[in-house]
Amino acid sequence: MTASQKIGSGATHDSVPNPKNYSILVGIRDGATGEFRLVPRNEAVVSVFDSNFLVGDGIWEGIRAHQGRVQFARDHINRLFQSAKAMYMDLGLTKGELLALLHRTLDANDMANEADVHMRLVVSRGLKSTPYQNPRVNIGLPLIVIIPEIKAVSPESKNRGLLLGTTWVRRGPPDIKDEQWNHISKATDVQACISANLMGVDEALMLDQRGFVKTCNSTNFFIIRGSEVWAPTKDNQMQGITRQNTIDVCRANGITVRELDFSLTEVYGADEAFCTGTFPSQIHVVKVDDRQIGDGRRGAVTERIQQLYLEFVKKDVSRSREEIEAEVTAGRDLSFLDRILPSGGKTNSVGSNGTKSDLVETGLAQNGEYALPEGH
Repeated sequence: MTASQKIGSGATHDSVPNPKNYSILVGIRDGATGEFRLVPRNEAVVSVFDSNFLVGDGIWEGIRAHQGRVQFARDHINRLFQSAKAMYMDLGLTKGELLALLHRTLDANDMANEADVHMRLVVSRGLKSTPYQNPRVNIGLPLIVIIPEIKAVSPESKNRGLLLGTTWVRRGPPDIKDEQWNHISKATDVQACISANLMGVDEALMLDQRGFVKTCNSTNFFIIRGSEVWAPTKDNQMQGITRQNTIDVCRANGITVRELDFSLTEVYGADEAFCTGTFPSQIHVVKVDDRQIGDGRRGAVTERIQQLYLEFVKKDVSRSREEIEAEVTAGRDLSFLDRILPSGGKTNSVGSNGTKSDLVETGLAQNGEYALPEGH
């Protein structure tokens, strides 16, 4: 294999080559006909009149699967549907039906016993009658493409750690292009990636318009100072599922996480740093702008977070497909109301014995609004 054929783009996505990937079946839901087909890789094509090809109008997800179980299925599918809603795009199927297409694609590729499957789920607004950006010229429903590959993270890259360099490319505010859209147009990130290539580093560290550290071109970024994990605020960056799960795992295990603005100076002075993403999970950073982070090795806190996260993943994918499907298709969970509403969780307009004092004590007024005792 030549250098130009190296798998992955930067150490965050380096994978162990697997020959099975050259004969995969790609799942395709044709938006014009509604038909779902499983197509050999070398025959998987889309029309030159497709919205993604013509105007970059689409959304995507990167998803892991272990032994045929889709990892964090609810989170990924919810994010995709949120992106679709924001883009005013009707996917033409339910969340449960989309999960079923993922399962069909995994099963058709005999991946039920594979531990390291990575799927790229791509949704285009669909076929157009003529090259024009207006969705009014679209025909039918969106095109859905599912590309499954066996991609184990390269242990060499993960053990080595990352070199980061700060790029001139900035992350913009949501009134220009909302970074919460998991949008197919990655022009900003691609330019940052090219900047990283020119600097000879693995990833580009990107700042926001005010100069605060925000994210990398394909991963989210964290630093550790003392006993605290610092995460840039969620604005101006993609809402990474691994990012949020990492934060949740830390807090559930007594590790303090602060979401705040911080500068490059605080990055250079950090004890540890790491990046997160669906593919690499967490991978430590050894240098930023040629400044060594800590002692230049994976730190003790990062290592502990990796261990806790791995346990969290194992718990998620140890469930049956039926349990995962039930979670994906479940309605909104309102059980938290049982802890704050009177009368055993019933939304009555009066307290447990019908007195005003009960309403004040529970913080609820008769009209359903929060009330405070007199004098507050």
